[in-house]
Amino acid sequence: MSAEKLGELILDPGSFVRWDEPLIPRPGLDPGYEAELQRAQTSTGLDESVVTGEGRIAGRRIALIACEFSFLAGSIGVAAAGRLVRAIERATQERLPLVAAPNSGGTRMQEGTIAFVQMVKISIAVVKHRSAGLPYLVYIRNPTTGGVFASWGSLGHVTVAEPGALIGFLGPRVYNALHGEPFPVGVQVAENLLQHGIIDAVIPAEQLAEVAERALDVLDYDRSAIHLLPATEDEAIPDIPAWDSIQRSRQAGRPGVRELMTYAATNITPLEGTGAGEMEPGLYCALAKFGQAPCIVLGHDRQAEKLGPMGPAGLREARRGFAIAKELGLPIVTVIDTAGLALSQDAEEGGLAGEIARCLGELVMLPVPTICLILGQGSGGGALALLPADRVISTQHGWLSPLPPEGASAIMYRTTDRASEIAHSQGVRSLDLLRNGIVDRVIAEGTDARQAPEELMRKLGRVLEQEITALLLTDPEKRLAQRLERYNRLGIW
Repeated sequence: MSAEKLGELILDPGSFVRWDEPLIPRPGLDPGYEAELQRAQTSTGLDESVVTGEGRIAGRRIALIACEFSFLAGSIGVAAAGRLVRAIERATQERLPLVAAPNSGGTRMQEGTIAFVQMVKISIAVVKHRSAGLPYLVYIRNPTTGGVFASWGSLGHVTVAEPGALIGFLGPRVYNALHGEPFPVGVQVAENLLQHGIIDAVIPAEQLAEVAERALDVLDYDRSAIHLLPATEDEAIPDIPAWDSIQRSRQAGRPGVRELMTYAATNITPLEGTGAGEMEPGLYCALAKFGQAPCIVLGHDRQAEKLGPMGPAGLREARRGFAIAKELGLPIVTVIDTAGLALSQDAEEGGLAGEIARCLGELVMLPVPTICLILGQGSGGGALALLPADRVISTQHGWLSPLPPEGASAIMYRTTDRASEIAHSQGVRSLDLLRNGIVDRVIAEGTDARQAPEELMRKLGRVLEQEITALLLTDPEKRLAQRLERYNRLGIW
């Protein structure tokens, strides 16, 4: 599919306007290379390997940059790089979201090192665009390799790829020539990169407009449309033993973060992995909206914990979410529901303790609104890492503890038999958290959340919408100062 056809497929009909200006001929080109350029221009009807411009997706104005692979394998030389940079800078100046569709063999070898270093200035332009608080979406096409993948192809807030696309830093033909053997099969394929947390999804081009529309509705939300919701009074919470809540939170079939998203959220765009080669099923990460309120959701996935406890990669995924939220001014919703992080050699050598510390430091200092929902189990450092927020909500049977009560009992009494007693004395249950200022609201669950998950999740969705919108309408400096004061004063009577 040509770059032009891709534009027709993803943009509103008739909305595309080319930004490309005539190129100034470069003197002193090798005659053979100049002949190649002329042949490429004749066969494609284009003057270079990239097409830039603007259009609309579902009425939203966006900028588009795309490679034309049939023009010298979509390779990037000085002229193509200059065109890309001018388009990215124009998108930044006009405050437009940017959609990129790389499809390239990489640096144009005919131009050598001077072409190679062009990737630096393209990356600078993209980083400036992101730093201006503007969304950058990438759709990687087949094939995309070399310097293009290692620069503007790998800087997206959200990155998706064409099914079966060859994607890699070193092209397989070059690898074979250098090493005398083929590159391992199945490594440089979009589906494999998804499994390793390098890209967020694999989708056909026909679905790209829908995915972009959904993501941009969150990433590029209309701040002027946010309005305050009327306050609601929470139901009274019965005074039941902490151990009762802990046992209920552990029941099979209790709804978790995925049920919350199914019943209460819209415009969901999953973010898979760290973007740097790590995938952790135990952390759910997605762009979403609760009612009118946009956010990034980062939550423990109780279903994935059946496969094993979450490791440090999950916290690195969370920090990826923090970084996107900070750049784009998006609220963060963290969801606590964990029996505890992994206790293993891999976790220790993977820097688990340091990741907890970095999560705490980054989350508490984020300039955007932050809400924490204690949905169920809240055990240990894995829970604490997602806790410090402007507002903390707990379900009736949510709880927070330094260790599972059985572990605390073993430390204090060398037996797990006193777990119930420990849970009571440590003040882990939602009502105790509310009394101690750790939690701001406790949401009643009814008789059994397993029997009516939709009712509870929709209630929580309304609460989150209410909390997010109130925080969005608060002065950011005042909001951060209040957050810091809150945690500085905990435990001071």
